[in-house]
Amino acid sequence: MGLFSKDIKTMDDLFVHTLQDIYYAEQQIHKSLPKMIEKATEPALKQGLEAHRGETAGHIKRLEQVFRQHGAEVKAVNCPAIDGILEEADELAGEIADKKVLDAGIIAAAQAVEHYEITRYGTLVAWAKQLGRADCAALLQQNLDEEFAADGKLTKLAEGGVNRKAA
Repeated sequence: MGLFSKDIKTMDDLFVHTLQDIYYAEQQIHKSLPKMIEKATEPALKQGLEAHRGETAGHIKRLEQVFRQHGAEVKAVNCPAIDGILEEADELAGEIADKKVLDAGIIAAAQAVEHYEITRYGTLVAWAKQLGRADCAALLQQNLDEEFAADGKLTKLAEGGVNRKAA
């Protein structure tokens, strides 16, 4: 499939396709977090990743609610972007022997994931509003707010000592 499927003809079609994309991404993230948690050594990082895994389960539930509210089938479509980000994170984690440096790498990888999610949710909120779906926009905004918060927590961890320890 190219950038836009021939099945996408309207803004509504594009909205649903992008919902399916982030739904897949959230599922893949939820599956990959235990491996990141296992490899992390910094207690605050482990705890933060565990908490975010719980939030990710909530994101998935909210997305399912958005699908239902919008009258669309709850369905995922492959997202090569998140697959690539997660694959790169996994490869990076396998290449770093120093645990302090690995923690810094895990934070960087987690932030790459967060930034992808932020772009998707920001777009979906705007499109939901444009389509007159304030109900869907409100749910998507909750996910977006949590992604911004997670990114901020990761930055605090990195700047609060993880990067210094790695250096």
